[in-house]
Amino acid sequence: MRTTNGQLASKVAEHLRDDEIHVWRLAYDHHQGRAPLRALLAAYLQHADESPQLIEGEYGRPELAAPHAGKLSFNWSHSGDQALIAIARGLTPGIDLEQLRDRPRALEIARRYFSPDESAALEALDHAARSAAFLELWTAKEAVLKALGRGLAFGLHRLNIQMQADRLHLQWLDHDDAAQWQLQRLPLDARHVGTLAWRGPPRRVQHWTLAAAD
Repeated sequence: MRTTNGQLASKVAEHLRDDEIHVWRLAYDHHQGRAPLRALLAAYLQHADESPQLIEGEYGRPELAAPHAGKLSFNWSHSGDQALIAIARGLTPGIDLEQLRDRPRALEIARRYFSPDESAALEALDHAARSAAFLELWTAKEAVLKALGRGLAFGLHRLNIQMQADRLHLQWLDHDDAAQWQLQRLPLDARHVGTLAWRGPPRRVQHWTLAAAD
């Protein structure tokens, strides 16, 4: 596995610092299942010839099984033909990816599942801007819920996110201190939107792209 600039993924993995999060982007086919995720984790575990086993936590979040349990925290998301993987130590990242597309029912869904403030923000936008903003809110909410380890069953209405020009801001989260959370928009392309979330102090986020397999 190599990056698009020719570096071995295993060499990149060697330099994961405790104050960093590595975010990987890769081409993805759903027929691959979790194979790309396991292959990248193997590079970080320095077992490139061995696919690590994964187990599911209480709410379905994948985790490393013994003997590698606890050595890395990770999360992944895929949409269309792309996937994102976040890898870190000492915290639990949440990441979500969506392919940008028209969402004619965005306001209806927001009024039902989002907070009143979020719905009002979407209602103030025209249709074209609303679809993109809805998907950004959705990925941000999913990223937080995945970092919590809970997923959508926790309830999208139990957190409020404000979209600002320069950042995403978690205003409140049920039974938690929202000020302890970090949200980052991910630099992708005009066809995708993605968000990374974690609970803890700011960290440096390093971005890498895997080259397509030959």
